[in-house]
Amino acid sequence: MVAGNVRAGGSAAKLGRLKSVSRSENINRAIAAYDALQQYFYKKNSKLFLEEYPNQSDNPYSYVWPFTQAMAGTIDLFGIRNGRIGAEYADDVQDRLDALELYWNPNKDPKGYDSYVRPPYGGGGDIFYDDNEWIGLELIQLYRMTGDQQFLGRARQIFDLVVHGWDDDPSHPKPGGVFWTQAPWSDDRNTVSNAPGAELGLHLYQLTDDNERKQYYLSWSKRMYDWVNEYLQAPNELYWDHVNIDGTITKWIFTYNQGTMIGVNVLLYEITEEESYLTEAEKIADRALEYFGKENRLFEEDMAFSAIFFKNLLLLQKVKNNPKYLKAMQKYANEIWQNARDPETNLINRDDGPTHLLQQSAFVQINASLAWVRPDYVNLA
Repeated sequence: MVAGNVRAGGSAAKLGRLKSVSRSENINRAIAAYDALQQYFYKKNSKLFLEEYPNQSDNPYSYVWPFTQAMAGTIDLFGIRNGRIGAEYADDVQDRLDALELYWNPNKDPKGYDSYVRPPYGGGGDIFYDDNEWIGLELIQLYRMTGDQQFLGRARQIFDLVVHGWDDDPSHPKPGGVFWTQAPWSDDRNTVSNAPGAELGLHLYQLTDDNERKQYYLSWSKRMYDWVNEYLQAPNELYWDHVNIDGTITKWIFTYNQGTMIGVNVLLYEITEEESYLTEAEKIADRALEYFGKENRLFEEDMAFSAIFFKNLLLLQKVKNNPKYLKAMQKYANEIWQNARDPETNLINRDDGPTHLLQQSAFVQINASLAWVRPDYVNLA
């Protein structure tokens, strides 16, 4: 069981002036969004979630990627240290962990989480390395918050899976990199399958005593980081999305790819104490805030991508106290709360379609994380 106590640890102009929002208001927003998540998406008998509400999908439950973000929101609420508020979500975190195992595939080698829930609730699916990396990072956060070794053990298994996904065929253009998925229909090697993998490995380095294992985590993390920098960094110093098997690059620029590379640099700075990594993290953050601050880009971006970006800004805030990171995050949260929330249901929606589990979960994460105090950022992953 999860213990109830957490260890200490568009253009901007379109938004107008930053409304002053108290910590208690961010907490209330996070709780309101989470209560709506539980009311409209949660399936009590299985402990799983719908993909969307109203559900127009052929599937009765969500894929693992949206589930990981619902789990992240729950963990972020659990991490709020403000009276008993965080501790009240310990049972919900345990519910997420119970449901997570319904995606676990013990028959694959190496083992990992399938993209869809397995029998008896569903037919399973292919393994996506990024899905597993998000889970690994969430388990790292739980370990940092609770000290429970079970979370660290599974995170290590996931990292071994990620290493298994490395492209070791030297004949491929732009050789190396972790593939996005084991699915036969994709040979992409992505920023999102390498940067979060590097983050996971660097957290494991920090949490491991054995020198041989530490070097394993550090060397593989650096390898993933270096590959992304070599092949996927754009001239504007942000990061493109992926390398195709023929060596061509798909040049989408998403918030979460910038965020995870910020996070890798912060962790490398903590490990090596080399200022160049901190400088790089700040540079990526500045470039990203500038880029996504134009043409309403941030508010057109997938909210789940931006939740990951903002959490990595908090990792940077942990080591470099700069008010603009929290200011950007709070502006975004205010805009969504004011203009993309149904005040009757507290469901988040920016179009006429159903509300997606990803979006609702992302809003929980953003507001819950805003309610954390800076000394507790040491627990973030």
